[in-house]
Amino acid sequence: MDSLHWVDKTYVSKHKHESPDGLRDMYYPNLRQYKPKDGITHSKSSAEAITMFVWRFTRKAAISLTVFALSYTPYIGKLVLPAASFYTFNKAVGLGPAAAIFGTGIFLPKRYLVIFLQTYFASRSLVRELLEPYFARIHMSSQQKRNWFRSREGLLFGFGIGFYTLLRVPLLGVLIYGIAEASTAYLITKITDPPPPPSATAQQQAQFVEDQQVWKNKHEFLNLSLASLDTAPGEHVHRKTGRKELWR
Repeated sequence: MDSLHWVDKTYVSKHKHESPDGLRDMYYPNLRQYKPKDGITHSKSSAEAITMFVWRFTRKAAISLTVFALSYTPYIGKLVLPAASFYTFNKAVGLGPAAAIFGTGIFLPKRYLVIFLQTYFASRSLVRELLEPYFARIHMSSQQKRNWFRSREGLLFGFGIGFYTLLRVPLLGVLIYGIAEASTAYLITKITDPPPPPSATAQQQAQFVEDQQVWKNKHEFLNLSLASLDTAPGEHVHRKTGRKELWR
């Protein structure tokens, strides 16, 4: 939340010579007024937090052990891990890359596929943990949160895999986690809309949650050049053509 406050202040400072009407709404002032009610990070009960932690990782361990055990099945065992890789990555990066992973996985030793899948799921868990302060305030049902992640899955995978890799560097890793937290605050301002004030009607808040399940400006954002990430909502420089275009 401190990082989100800094992102808002920096955004205003960078656009201080522009019309306030053309700037995006702020995130921190409204979000800080939402009382954290659920989630692992802000759970009021230690027993509840431990139970959620144990349940989540027990379920993941059970799935992993089942897949690993099936990989020793005669005849079809060698296809189990490549198939699991294809199923997992098809949702995150698309059919083409997932098919390439499946084809490569058939010829790779089993241990490389295990490391590959472990890295993917660990990076996804890292992203969910980093986003916990946001979802502790913006309350969504399990299905709504699942839709939220699916809509942004490719970007979140790239975001998480980079930080997960750096976190495993000895000594440096503990410092990287703080950078990851700050970067997540910045990421929130790019892949979500500013939240309404807590004083908004229940219908307005429900509509906001409903709208956030789909990343509306996905294609426009992915076409931005790095130099245009913090431009005002009305204008950006296309990374391929170099021309200024409008987007919101």
